[in-house]
Amino acid sequence: MDIATKPTMRRTKDGPSLIDGHVGLRLRARRNVLGLSQKDLGETVGLTFQQIQKYEQGANRISSGRLYEFSHILGVPVDFFYEDLPDQLVGYTQRGVQSNVTLSADQLDGGIMNSRATIDLVRVFYSIDDEMVRQRFMDLMREAARICEKP
Repeated sequence: MDIATKPTMRRTKDGPSLIDGHVGLRLRARRNVLGLSQKDLGETVGLTFQQIQKYEQGANRISSGRLYEFSHILGVPVDFFYEDLPDQLVGYTQRGVQSNVTLSADQLDGGIMNSRATIDLVRVFYSIDDEMVRQRFMDLMREAARICEKP
């Protein structure tokens, strides 16, 4: 296939592509866990907070070089941004590009993983230096969830 006619995963008039949206959500989640503002992250890489905001919303695609830079700043491997892809992305390269599958605003929300409570919980969890205490905390949370399970 000629590069000029090769389909791309660029943003469509209907919204960001599935991949761009997911990568942006992962960027926002990691930034929040570390307690960085969009301004802080932007200044570190020489961008405005608006540019970071567009990346996080999936409105702008993050280049491979910039993604590599973010991975080092945020202390995660590049593949972190692609972890936990939704089922909608299975086979995306085969069917999504050709059919221009895009995410709606509701699908980009990110749900529970982007809630303030989840971010605060993760931040507190990782502020615990003692591995044994963290393990006991996890045991406590699992037991609380088990007890509170709906019948």
